[in-house]
Amino acid sequence: MSEFLKQLKPYVEEGLHPQTIIRAFRTATQLAVKKIKEIAVTIKKDDKREHRQLLEKCAATALNSKLIAGQKDFFSTIVVDAVMMLDDLLPLKMIGMKKVQGGALEDSQLVAGVAFKKTFSYAGFEMQPKRYEKPKIALLNVELELKAEKDNAEVRVNNVEDYQAIVDAEWNILYDKLEKIYKSGAKVVLSKLPIGDVATQYFADRDLFCAGRVQEEDLKRTMMACGGSIQTSVGSLTDDVLGQCEIFEEVQVGGERYNFFRGCPKAKTCTIILRGGAEQFMEETERSLHDAIMIVRRAIKNDSIVAGGGAIEMELSKYLRDYSRSIPGKQQLLIGAYAKALEVIPRQLCDNAGFDATNILNKLRARHAQGGMWYGVDVNNEDIADNFQACVWEPAIVRINALTAASEAACLILSVDETIKNPRSNVDAPPAPAGRGRGRGRPPHTH
Repeated sequence: MSEFLKQLKPYVEEGLHPQTIIRAFRTATQLAVKKIKEIAVTIKKDDKREHRQLLEKCAATALNSKLIAGQKDFFSTIVVDAVMMLDDLLPLKMIGMKKVQGGALEDSQLVAGVAFKKTFSYAGFEMQPKRYEKPKIALLNVELELKAEKDNAEVRVNNVEDYQAIVDAEWNILYDKLEKIYKSGAKVVLSKLPIGDVATQYFADRDLFCAGRVQEEDLKRTMMACGGSIQTSVGSLTDDVLGQCEIFEEVQVGGERYNFFRGCPKAKTCTIILRGGAEQFMEETERSLHDAIMIVRRAIKNDSIVAGGGAIEMELSKYLRDYSRSIPGKQQLLIGAYAKALEVIPRQLCDNAGFDATNILNKLRARHAQGGMWYGVDVNNEDIADNFQACVWEPAIVRINALTAASEAACLILSVDETIKNPRSNVDAPPAPAGRGRGRGRPPHTH
């Protein structure tokens, strides 16, 4: 967008009307989008193996410019596996990402199901079973803890028996809740709120597993994957509100314990567990994988691709420049400016790689003029190459969206006639100088 505006600056300064420029830019964008749709290559989805290889190449292209480029083959496989595990709608929230410090990047793993870190636990937790096959799962938003009722109400008692009755009532309320959960047949109890030591021990004695203070997003993902619904009371724990999975187990991952729910019947979900050294590096890895996941989702939903690495931009630039020469008037100059602005992508790639941008762009212009449609920057060899053959691909829809968004933003800014500066408000006024305090120059108070 900024390159569009940069190319237009001389025309604006010469007094060319913004509406003329906007009209030319909208025309150029429509032509560019039409051209992308014409030359984009459609993916064959019939051959599963070929389709998968193509998706992996798209993911690898996205990871090329990231810190984890060295492990792009490893991570592109994980990314494609993760997206392939989802339903047809490819909901992004059904891919969880968890970071565990320590270990190498290659120790990262993909879990077919839900995984989250072991929550805060009380005494009795060690005695609970750590693996079940086909367990029923109770998802609660209930606090299973002895609450001192003195926090919630004021009770006046005259003798010890009355006080004991109140204490007994608290215990009975808790035990009543725990018994209802036990009788429901649930083997795994997850709650968003705390599960105290009395409840933990109670479940341990009866071979149940429990986890309190589970994060809301993990609880919701478990619900969507395993079925059931989150209950705010334990009064009606029937089979239809309990979830189920094939295998539940607690496993050591690095220095952490993780709860895994595998074989979820309701919705397809997966969790990527990232390993690595520094926290910042792992966060960067997470962002990189998110980019790759979005690209793969796009490639599955929109089955046409173009070559990346500046190839598509150079082809559009050549096409628009040729088109501009075929029309008269101001439009010719403006569409030519649009075409020149598109060259900023390969130029930036050259600058990032430390190449001589002018030299490489000249080569690209010459090759595209000769019909080398997919030629772009070859970062590995400081030259130009057929990026379609080199498998540097990206979904056509991404390029279309980028062009339309940049063009619209540039047109919006152009259509602004003038900007008005807000005068300094009193809030920002400098403080009064010292010595101008209250009472200066007034007579003293007399009583």
